[in-house]
Amino acid sequence: MLHHIVLFKFKPETGDEQIAALEKMLDALPDQIVEIQIYEFGRDVVRSDRSYDFALVSGFANLPAMQRYQVHPEHQKVIAHVREICEDVRAVDFESEYRGPDNLEEPDPFKGFRMP
Repeated sequence: MLHHIVLFKFKPETGDEQIAALEKMLDALPDQIVEIQIYEFGRDVVRSDRSYDFALVSGFANLPAMQRYQVHPEHQKVIAHVREICEDVRAVDFESEYRGPDNLEEPDPFKGFRMP
């Protein structure tokens, strides 16, 4: 899996409504871009001197899948908005051997249970 981590530092004048718009746009992407396998984002809660304001953590099957995501028209709209509201954006991409579980259903907690 290819992990794509992005950190955002908002411009001082960026308002809550602009951040909410970013969240709404990001929330819509997994339904619009089939390559997205993992997609989480959120505002920083610690707010230390070294903190960025917002983060995105996403996962893709491989580099070509991420590259298709990056040029997708809906992602390009997000990038345009980010350019308007951010003074700095940093990213890191790395591969791992993580594979999600084959079966995402919860196991039956009563399997094998018999009434006395």
